[in-house]
Amino acid sequence: MPAQYQTVIIGAGLSGLACALELQNAGHKTLLLEASDAPGGRVRTDQLDGFLLDRGFQVYLDAYPTASQLLDLPALDLKTFEPGALVFHDQKLHRVMDVFRRPQHLLSSATAPIGTLLDKLRVALLRTRIRNSSLDTIANRPDTSTQTYLENVRFSPRFIDTFFRSFYGGIFLENELRTSSRMFEFTFKMFSHGSATLPAHGMQQIPAQLASRLHPDTLRLNTPVQTLTGTTLILENGEQIQADNIVLALPADSANKLMPDLNLPVPTWRSVTNLYFAAPQSPLNEPIIALNGNKHGLINNLSVPSDLSPHYAPEGQALISASILGLNESPDLPNQALAELASWFGPQVHQWKHLRTDLIPKALPDQLPNSSPPPQPQPPLFLCGDHQTSASIEGAFTSGQQIAKRILAAH
Repeated sequence: MPAQYQTVIIGAGLSGLACALELQNAGHKTLLLEASDAPGGRVRTDQLDGFLLDRGFQVYLDAYPTASQLLDLPALDLKTFEPGALVFHDQKLHRVMDVFRRPQHLLSSATAPIGTLLDKLRVALLRTRIRNSSLDTIANRPDTSTQTYLENVRFSPRFIDTFFRSFYGGIFLENELRTSSRMFEFTFKMFSHGSATLPAHGMQQIPAQLASRLHPDTLRLNTPVQTLTGTTLILENGEQIQADNIVLALPADSANKLMPDLNLPVPTWRSVTNLYFAAPQSPLNEPIIALNGNKHGLINNLSVPSDLSPHYAPEGQALISASILGLNESPDLPNQALAELASWFGPQVHQWKHLRTDLIPKALPDQLPNSSPPPQPQPPLFLCGDHQTSASIEGAFTSGQQIAKRILAAH
């Protein structure tokens, strides 16, 4: 006889984990299946020669409301980035800080040649407006591209080019600022209320913490689903499972492969290339993000995770993370990146050792203005993931919890 569950969730990414925990807390008999060797989906951390390498540059925004309720943040030992950035422009790094939190940098930020003084006053006004807006208000505002939104706020083209394209390029993984203005306001609000952080032992501590709360035998790793017909699953090992409900915690294209009759519209994905280097010392010596404020060059943003947490690198070494938007498969890419970064930091980059290049074709689902998520299939089949809400950790958690509540409400 097939094993029987009230709900089977396919995919132990953040949304699948959040869904499983919500169902478990309600006493719902749940099984969570993951094809890979660890939970977390796109949030993974690998160990290499004593370094912790997150798969792509990611941060956790500690103002996320749903995620912060679900996670034990003190246990993650979050390490905080400085509220601001160093912007490389005109052959020099310029400091641009959130002067509400770092008033000591008011003069240097105001006089930095990254936009005009009026631009920086407009940032303050925008900050006040968005901080005072609820998330529901933001979600229901007229939607346009981030580029148009910033132009309507009357930021100068120079400020948009030198700051917003690189800063939000690292968040949205596109620097044309095509992303929904609602998504821009959401992330801007999160930055204004909190900080960008990293768990002390890597981003994978987030899904690992959630998985540790599941009852034994709830999560099965290395367990691909071979076929799904109705509410009957057959695993690759031949095991048959029957469920009252099936949750596809998967991107739409993966869900279509499992159930071709779904024919869900497939979202466009944004990709990123991430380079990791080992260095004898940090080029920044502080927990801050460095941005490319020029219109040319490979690198969009650079950080030194070991400046936040020493666990990211062996003693006496620094870990450097550099992000390039899109996929760049050039075999000489590390040398090209180092040649460019030498103009940022000088000859010290020639001591850096390339550790790994990550090509991430499916880093974030596209989120354009007025776009709709893939439609939900008919119960007892459900779809969840950050493609259903917002392309963020918060969006993944929210989607998983929403689907769990729908299932529980029907029982």
